Amino acid sequence: MHKIIISALIAAAALTGRTAMAQEFTPDQKLRVAEAVIDNYYVEDVNSDELVTEAIKAMLKTLDPHSSYTSPEETKEFTQPLEGKFSGIGIQFNMLEDTVYVIQTTVGGPSEKVGILPGDRIVSANDTILAGRKLANTDIIKVLRGPKGSTVDLKVKRGDSPELIDFTLIRDDIPLYSVDETFMADDHTGYISVSRFAEETASEVAAAIAKLRKQGMKDLIIDLSNNGGGYLGAAFELASEFLPAGVPVVSTSGRSVPSTSFTTERKGDFLDGRVVVIVNQYSASASEILSGALQDNDRGLVVGRRTFGKGLVQRPFPFPDGSMIRLTTARYYTPSGRCIQKHYEKGHGEEYMLDMYNRYASGELWSADSIQRPDSLRYETLRNRRPVYGGGGIMPDVFVPVDTSFYSTYYRDIMAKGLINRTVVSYVDSHRAELLAEYPDNNAFMTRFEMPAALTDDLIKRATEAGIEFNEEQWQRSGQFVKAIMKGLLSRDLYEDGSYYRAIAPLSPDYQEALKLINDSERYNRLLLTGREPDPTE
Repeated sequence: MHKIIISALIAAAALTGRTAMAQEFTPDQKLRVAEAVIDNYYVEDVNSDELVTEAIKAMLKTLDPHSSYTSPEETKEFTQPLEGKFSGIGIQFNMLEDTVYVIQTTVGGPSEKVGILPGDRIVSANDTILAGRKLANTDIIKVLRGPKGSTVDLKVKRGDSPELIDFTLIRDDIPLYSVDETFMADDHTGYISVSRFAEETASEVAAAIAKLRKQGMKDLIIDLSNNGGGYLGAAFELASEFLPAGVPVVSTSGRSVPSTSFTTERKGDFLDGRVVVIVNQYSASASEILSGALQDNDRGLVVGRRTFGKGLVQRPFPFPDGSMIRLTTARYYTPSGRCIQKHYEKGHGEEYMLDMYNRYASGELWSADSIQRPDSLRYETLRNRRPVYGGGGIMPDVFVPVDTSFYSTYYRDIMAKGLINRTVVSYVDSHRAELLAEYPDNNAFMTRFEMPAALTDDLIKRATEAGIEFNEEQWQRSGQFVKAIMKGLLSRDLYEDGSYYRAIAPLSPDYQEALKLINDSERYNRLLLTGREPDPTE
C-alpha cells in the first residue's frame, strides 16, 4: 500500500509542480520516496537493508564526530572492552571515512608495548590493506583480533609524515582492570593509575586506597594519562570518594533531554589529604569529568596538559536486529559550568580526528602560552573562586610540557618491532629462579636491581639482526628510558602486581611535577586558593 501512496506522491509532484508539492512534502516523505524510487526503478536489484544502513550512516556523518551506527556484530564487539575479555592487539579505534584511527591503547596491551599512539592511522595489517577502503568495523576487528601468541604486522601513518612506521605485535589477552598501578611514591604519597572507567572502577580504586593507607599514605596522586574514558557512572562514583555529600560532580544538557545535575549522595571516604590528578592530551570523557569535578570543587589540583575535550553524551538507540545508533543527545558541563567538549565543525570528522596533530603543530604541547584563554571562557571554582577556563578539555593548574628528550628513531624502531618485550621475556625465562631468590619481592627489586650489560647487549644484537642499525648518538639519548622500560617489564613479569610504571616514573616529568607539587604544601595551598603560583618576592 505504501508504494501505491508513494507512486501517487511522485505523480502528483509531476502534475502539480515542485512549488505546490514542496508545501506538503515533509522530509520523512522525501526520504521514503527516495527509497521507493531506488527500490523500484534502479537498473539492478537493490539490497534494501544495506541501502537504509548507508543512509543512516550518511545522516549521522552530518552531525558530530561521536554519533555513530553499529551493526549487530559491531554492537556486541564494542561492549567487550568494558564488560568482557578477548585476545587481540589492545586498541580502541574509529573508522572515519576510509581510515582506521587509533582512539586509545589498552595499558599493558600489545599496542602500548610497541609504542602505538592515539591518533595513529592503521594502513595495513599483515597482508590486508585497511586504508582507502570503507570497511565495516567487524571486518577490521576480524583482522586485528586473533589467537593469543599470533603475530600481526602493522603499517601505521603518524601525523603528516609520509613515512610509514612498521610495527610487529604479538596478540595477547587484553587486560581489563581499571587500576593498572598502585604504589607508594614516597613515605606518605600514594600513586594510583586508572586506565579506564568501567563497572568496577570505583571499587578497584577504593581497594587500592585501602591498600595504600595501610602503607602510610596521607596524600594521593591519581594518574589519568591516556585514559580515554568509559562509563559516566564510574566517574561519578569515583569523584564521590573525594567529595562531601551534596556536591555537584557533572551536569548534562541537550535540546531534547532535560538538564540533569549529578550530585554526590554520600560523604566520600577520602576527604583529607592532598590530591593531585595527572592528565594529558589523551585523557578524555570520564577522565575529564573526574578531573573537572575535583578542580571545580577545589578538592585537588590538575597537572599535565589540556585534556582531549570529549564532552558529548551519547545515548544508545537499539534496533530489534541488534544494531544500534549511538546519538549525541547532550553535552557535559563541569560544576563551574564549563563545557568539556572542544570545538568541531559539523560533518568535518577528519579534521576533528587530526586535532592532536594540530596541537603539536601549534606548539601547545610544549608551551602553556600557546593555549588561548580569553575572558569569555573564564569561570570560577565553587569554593575558592579561583579562575579556571573552558574552551574544550580541562586546563591543568600546572602545565607540564610533553617530554620528547628520550625519543629517537632507533628507540621507535626497536619498540615497533617488539624487540624490547621479546628480549625481556627471554631473559626472565632463563633467570627467573635466580632473580626471585635475589629479589623476593617487588620492593627489593625496585630498590636494588641494576640493569646487566648482557641484557642491553642482547637487545642491541636482536635489533641488528632485525635490520635496525645501532646508532650510538641515539642510544645515548634513549638508552636510559629503554632500560627503565625493560626494568618495568621485568618487574611486571616477575611479580605481576602492576609494577611496570614504578620503574619509569622517575623519568616522567608529569609524575615528577605531581610529586613535587603534592610535597610542597605552601605551593599547593596557594594554587588551590588563588590559582597562582607563590611569588617569592611577597
